[in-house]
Amino acid sequence: MKYTKESILQICEEEDVEFIRMQFTNSQGIMKNIAITSSQLEKALNNEILFDSSSVDGFYQPEAAEMYLYPDLDTFTIFPWRPQQGKVARLICDVMKQDGSPYEGDPRGALKRAIAHAKELGYTFRVGPELEFFLFHTDENALPTTVTHEKAGYFDIAPLDFGENARRDIVLTLEDMGFEIKSSHHEHAPAQHEIDFTEEEALVTADQIMTFKMAVKSVAQRHGLHATFMPKPLNKEAGSGMHLKMALFKDGKNIFTDSNDECRLSKEAYQFISGLLAKIKEITVFANPLVNSYKRLVGGEDAPLNISWSNKRRCPLLRVPFTTEDGSVLELRSPDPSANPYLLLALVLEAGLYGIEHNLASVEPVNGDLTDLIKGGAYEIDKLPQNLGDALYFAKKSDFDKAVLTEHLVTTYTTMKEREWDEYRSFVTQWEIDNYLGIY
Repeated sequence: MKYTKESILQICEEEDVEFIRMQFTNSQGIMKNIAITSSQLEKALNNEILFDSSSVDGFYQPEAAEMYLYPDLDTFTIFPWRPQQGKVARLICDVMKQDGSPYEGDPRGALKRAIAHAKELGYTFRVGPELEFFLFHTDENALPTTVTHEKAGYFDIAPLDFGENARRDIVLTLEDMGFEIKSSHHEHAPAQHEIDFTEEEALVTADQIMTFKMAVKSVAQRHGLHATFMPKPLNKEAGSGMHLKMALFKDGKNIFTDSNDECRLSKEAYQFISGLLAKIKEITVFANPLVNSYKRLVGGEDAPLNISWSNKRRCPLLRVPFTTEDGSVLELRSPDPSANPYLLLALVLEAGLYGIEHNLASVEPVNGDLTDLIKGGAYEIDKLPQNLGDALYFAKKSDFDKAVLTEHLVTTYTTMKEREWDEYRSFVTQWEIDNYLGIY
């Protein structure tokens, strides 16, 4: 929906909105906000809200710690789960420096630059995410656990699915906030769920992903549950992914589609695939940003391990799942829901555009059993980075990442991730105690 300053002021007065959250996202994909009262709304709509960035993880601007929040008026929404007297609304904001220029460390700004590049070439990038998450019990102090008493599996329903009521409430809440939900269901693991929403332009989708995470956690809390987007919270169970269904549009038409091609893919689609496969190692630390992310990217699960694509197999890194009424789409299957959607979508889009602009040669699809093909010597296929340290290596030496996100953003992001990796490497786990203490 399109809003103006005047319409937002009028809605807030008519709907008794008392608090407005000025939201932004740091480099690690964590939503932050400053809450203002309605008396400060006009000031906010005039881009006059300052905040101290010096204590925000991933933000660093030594010469001027105070920066401005410029709200995107079209992101205005009232939270359905908050009190109906003295309501709470939000505006998603861009982070700007004191001279009015965009802050180079703002993830939303990085995606807007990539979208602008695509627009220069005549393209619109549309993305539809499939987000998985777990609903666990909390303890007596309302703190999260990994405890669940359900044993439901894929597509199961109540009474096996204990989270059905919470999931239904989440969907209704999201629809109240303007989401168009395609489907929702129980996933493979106990207490694991998936909700899919429709393809939108990339910036809208990234904003929706951040809003989705907040709404899911808030509604789950009302049901006495903890929602987590941690990629792999349970041993020996499936992890959570965030599959991305993607297409480029030009003049309102999906240019990935060619009905005369065996795979129903156009030349641009093959080039986009080649670009994405060529850059995926450099993108991985942004698609899979946690130590825990790589517990999901192992063999024997649906999550991809090898850098390949297919129009027939279900579990490759990149697949062509089907042709919709809007044409063919590509599905990237490696990202997980802990990723910062602004950084991820900026890199994915630019990788695809790299393939198109450089007229990269097509990569052959792998439609047989990949394990058998590799063992038989038919294929030598590269693998995704196998841990956070490997992924950091590729990102730190990537000129592509720095060109898309700015060197400032890549440096601040990878510096924080290096600390995380170093801390993890020096931590003695219970697995090591169980397996080594009594033997050595």
